Amino acid sequence: MSQQAVATPNATKTPAYAWVVLFALYMASLAATLNLFKLPPIMTTIIASEKAFSFHNDFAAGMPKLGDLMSVFSIMGFVLAIPAGYILKRFGIKMTGLIAVGAVVIGSTIGALTKSFDILNIGRFIEGAGMGLIMVAAPFAISVWFPLNNRALPTGLWASCVGIGNIATLLIAPSLAASHEWQSVWWAGAGFAVLAFVLFAILFRMPKQEEMYAAPAPASATQEAPPSLAKGMANKDFWMISISFGCYNLVILGIISFLPMYLETVQKYSAVSAGLVTALIMAASIFAGPGGGYLSDRLGKRKIMILIPYILMTLCFLAPFSITGWMIPAWMIVFGIVGGPLAPVLLAAVPEVARKPQLIGIGMSVAAVGQNIGMYIGPKLFPRIQVAQGWEAAGLWMIPICLVGVIATCFIKVR
Repeated sequence: MSQQAVATPNATKTPAYAWVVLFALYMASLAATLNLFKLPPIMTTIIASEKAFSFHNDFAAGMPKLGDLMSVFSIMGFVLAIPAGYILKRFGIKMTGLIAVGAVVIGSTIGALTKSFDILNIGRFIEGAGMGLIMVAAPFAISVWFPLNNRALPTGLWASCVGIGNIATLLIAPSLAASHEWQSVWWAGAGFAVLAFVLFAILFRMPKQEEMYAAPAPASATQEAPPSLAKGMANKDFWMISISFGCYNLVILGIISFLPMYLETVQKYSAVSAGLVTALIMAASIFAGPGGGYLSDRLGKRKIMILIPYILMTLCFLAPFSITGWMIPAWMIVFGIVGGPLAPVLLAAVPEVARKPQLIGIGMSVAAVGQNIGMYIGPKLFPRIQVAQGWEAAGLWMIPICLVGVIATCFIKVR
């Protein structure tokens, strides 16, 4: 069936099958996020393993290479961000989703089988291409199945796959790697992706005519023509949001990628305990994110609900590598709480600065460019600073990056 819905006039309720589709989308997206985050909790295991790329416990040599392995996952995210709409139009949602999850399966399987670090990087790149595609296809599929007035809940549920994927790997991967070598984590990622592929292939479909909700009427010949891509890209508020979002993702992925290693090597946590404590960040943000979005809606304020958490998160980088004891898990919880609202409120600001509804999609694509560039730079930059100047300096260097995000936020013309 064509993806262009022929709307029926009474279709304003959410079809029951939409929730089945949401489950299929969630599993496909979760397969991607699980494979993104499977590396940080087992970095020390890989460096210490004599069967893994001859690092021989040399953390100075291993950290930058593993940072690169983490960041290569995000390359296709920013490459695909702008042309994503054309890809969906060309292949359709279901085929795009199957290609995405299939890429995750192939990339993870390549990584599990290889003994070459270069080939492992290629596997991660392929996995990241899959994530780049599914993170575009899933929100579009939700918009096809769920009417606008019923879309907030399914979108929020779907977005939780990022936090759940991170928490699951932090809790499970260390024990799995300790028992069956690090490759078992890659095999587990591939296995879950196979399950997601099968479920998506069986469960996902486009809505039938009676399940389609009423869509906005097309513009008449006398109305203004749809705005061009160039006009949307010229909106400076989109780029300020992109910069702010990029800085946020840079510092978050930079520090989260290496916190388990720090806890193991410096604070002498076990691998399991390090994963558990680091997971407190995402656990806190899962609740803080929707809470911040709700508060932003209630107050009718966007900018202040970005600036306050951003400034508080910036201050948190004064402490992560200079505290001990009970303060470490306390810091993780506080960091998750203050940083949690940033992503949802920044994305909620995009429609408000778009000026025209037709430009919202372009604004989201521009935001995704900043997001993925930040995710690419963070894991590459952080370990190189750490190797050169130490853990505390690496944390402090995140502060000026946060300040760039704060300054960019100040220039966003939003309420």
